[in-house]
Amino acid sequence: MKHLGFLSLLMIWVVSQSCLVGCKKPVSVNVGVIFTFDSVIGRAAKPAMEAASSDINETPTILNGTRLNLIMADANCNAFLGSIEAYQVIEKEVVAFIGPQSSSLAHMISSIANGLQVPLVSYAATDPSLSAKQFPFFVRTVQSDSNQMNVMASLVDFYGWKEAIAIYVDDDYGRNGISALNDEFDKRMAKAFYKFPLPSNFTQSDIETLLNESKLLGPRVYVVHVNPDPQLRIFSTAEKLQMMTGDYVWFATDWLSTTIDSFTPVNRTALCVLQGVVGLRQHIPESNRKKDFMARWRKMQQKGLLKSELNTYGLCAYDTVWTVAHSIDKYINDGNNFTYSLSGKLNDTKTSEMHLEKLKVFDGGAILLEHIMNTSFSGLTGQVHFSSDRNIVTSGYDVINIDKMVVHTVGYWSDVFGFSISPPETLRGTEKGHSESDQKLGSVIWPSGKTKRPRGWVIADDERPLRVGVPRRASFVDFVTELNGTHKIAGYCIDVFTEALKFIPYNVPYKFELFGDGRSNPNYNRLVKMIADDVFDAVVGDIAIVKNRTKIVDFSQPYITTGLVIVAPVHNTKSSAWVFLKPFTLDMWCMTAGGFFIIAVVIWILEHRVNDAFRGPPRRQLMTMFMFSVSTLFKTNQEVTVSTLGRLVMVVWLFLLMVITSSYTANLTSILTVQQLSSPITGIDSLIASSWPIGYQVGSFAYGYLSDTLNIHKSRLVKLHSPEEYETALRLGPDNGGVAAIVDELPYVELFLSKQTDFGIIGQPFTKSGWGFAFQRDSALAVDMSTAILKLSENGKLQEIHARWFCKMGCPGERRGKSEPNQLHLVSFWGLYLLCGAITLAALLIFILRMVRQYARYSRRQRKFSRPSSSVQTSTRCSQVIFNFFDFIDEKEEAIKKMFMQCEVNPVPETPTSSTT
Repeated sequence: MKHLGFLSLLMIWVVSQSCLVGCKKPVSVNVGVIFTFDSVIGRAAKPAMEAASSDINETPTILNGTRLNLIMADANCNAFLGSIEAYQVIEKEVVAFIGPQSSSLAHMISSIANGLQVPLVSYAATDPSLSAKQFPFFVRTVQSDSNQMNVMASLVDFYGWKEAIAIYVDDDYGRNGISALNDEFDKRMAKAFYKFPLPSNFTQSDIETLLNESKLLGPRVYVVHVNPDPQLRIFSTAEKLQMMTGDYVWFATDWLSTTIDSFTPVNRTALCVLQGVVGLRQHIPESNRKKDFMARWRKMQQKGLLKSELNTYGLCAYDTVWTVAHSIDKYINDGNNFTYSLSGKLNDTKTSEMHLEKLKVFDGGAILLEHIMNTSFSGLTGQVHFSSDRNIVTSGYDVINIDKMVVHTVGYWSDVFGFSISPPETLRGTEKGHSESDQKLGSVIWPSGKTKRPRGWVIADDERPLRVGVPRRASFVDFVTELNGTHKIAGYCIDVFTEALKFIPYNVPYKFELFGDGRSNPNYNRLVKMIADDVFDAVVGDIAIVKNRTKIVDFSQPYITTGLVIVAPVHNTKSSAWVFLKPFTLDMWCMTAGGFFIIAVVIWILEHRVNDAFRGPPRRQLMTMFMFSVSTLFKTNQEVTVSTLGRLVMVVWLFLLMVITSSYTANLTSILTVQQLSSPITGIDSLIASSWPIGYQVGSFAYGYLSDTLNIHKSRLVKLHSPEEYETALRLGPDNGGVAAIVDELPYVELFLSKQTDFGIIGQPFTKSGWGFAFQRDSALAVDMSTAILKLSENGKLQEIHARWFCKMGCPGERRGKSEPNQLHLVSFWGLYLLCGAITLAALLIFILRMVRQYARYSRRQRKFSRPSSSVQTSTRCSQVIFNFFDFIDEKEEAIKKMFMQCEVNPVPETPTSSTT
């Protein structure tokens, strides 16, 4: 038993020792780095990676006891030489590759990395195709161009341009990047995207040739996607060719920001050729780590250790080394060893012709790759972590603008928030979403030196003329027609088009092409569809802007307002011997006449005792009474009211007369000046409800509207070809093979009615529309033409053209069928009449009460001062009292006063006489 226990302990000790030997940390780990040392990116990346390696080896918390060795190789900007250097680095048993910066070289090394199962981590190869499943060992610590091209397409779309020209270097980096940009433009329904490739080692001559060729096209929006170029040759050549002016728009991918960020202060004068250029820069959030590293970078510059300023790729290179270091540290801590095995034939590759049989395969490559993908730490570029497609999670882009040799940041882009003027990290946690209404950028200075958005599009001198379709009309030729087979097109619509072109600030070569046989009006829906089919670039003529057409083409601003109207036979009721009676209804006339009579009686009663003009023989008083009342209407009365109550009644009556006469005058004027047309058809509703035939113009959209929208049976619709047929059909009428009415657009109807007096427009237009010029979808010319039409309208030129064509014999008035003007009814004035009647009645009652009181007082005094011997009876009959009362009030006011005085002086009563009656 003792021997067995001893043997067990011995075996445990042996196993533990062998485990310690197998799990011992390596002294050093080799990581291959391949890039072009003497390049814009390389001059910043090399010292950054060396600084990262130094920091890692001096930090005890990572790779403790293991030294990270960076084995660097220069690719010399050549894919072939870079591949040879890569083979030499691989022979040194590297566990990972960093680089390359060239996408073309990355494709080649990725194939090698796949075969050797060595992770390849690039900080500068942005080709989107490298993320394909073809390269499972390729990892990227820089944003892919698929992200950048999404931002670039959104930027062009943000400013409303639908056409662009792409200039790119013809290699994997350029081709695949522009292909991604093309896809993004297609998503945004861009109209045109032109590609102009440059050779990999392009010269000044290549640039000049390319730019001159691009000027033959219409777009003036350029997107430049090339490798970093310290000489800025494309923009300097564009300036030489006068292409950095206000007509042009220049966008650049992040190669430009990388280039200018690398400039030393001495070299920044080169920015003068970049006036108005808009570019992208990978967004790097501000942090203390970044500030400390940049301060360290400046110290290294002061010591003469650096030849370049720090750019975003230098920061990415620093974080890439740390990414590899973190994954190696995790790999070692998990107890994994760095072992290699020989393979006579590399698995999963098709590169056996490259003689790689003796190269060693890294056994732990897949594990290390997994650790890289799971890496997450805070670096100089922000939080470093990866998505499932082996790309770093994007932090967005800065939108930069160069003005007067100064680089301005005008906004930011992120996948979550889109364009904004605040950095993405400051927006996190807000409720703001990625919607078009939220998109915002600061003011951009364009090549013109102004903030006004350039047009970005012209019709180049060498481009084929604009193919303008024109309807060959057979009727209503005043709008558009061919002049007697001379191939010259004339008409109202043509004049508007040619005048509008004068307000477009660039030359628009065009060629009219007739559509139709000239014997009948063409089908306008087919004509408009020919624009969508790319037969015509535009259509000029009497083209109505209707819904189904706006779905396939773009229209300009309407240059004339129109709509469907009804034309029918009418008869004129203007000349009538009794037209002066029409303003008032019968009850209104009766009430007004009654008012004159009542006022005459009331005024006579109120004025008879105090006004000599209302006294005298009965016949004279009767004439005075009614002449006074009527004369108030004409303000010619000679008599003047004396009593207070009479004046009060007259004020109210005159106010009533003023309102009545004003209303009568206005209504009579309307009747006498507006032509009154009558027809059994009162509007579209009555026309639909009837069974009468309806005429329409051949080629007009009226047929489809009547049959499809208003559901009028097609058997009722009669096609007419000319104004002559209009007249014939209307005169025949529905009972003799003609039509009851014609439905057509207002301009045609006005032209027809300018020579006719027996027909008129019934009601108002029952559709709202306009005529405009049609263009292909997203045509910039449609926008410019709309602006030109508005200018024509503002300066009166549009009205002049209309008068020149349609007012030769005087502008036709709109013969619109209207019912007679509304007569004035008593109900409209009952309140005024009530007020006047109430005041008149009140005045009359006050007068009567006053007279009764005065008569009672007079009777009492008469009885009081009468003598006893008087034969006056103590009781008087009622009839006698009434007669005495009327005799009393018939006396003048002065006579009554005298009676009172005599009663007081002479007790003998005096009976009132009526001698003054």
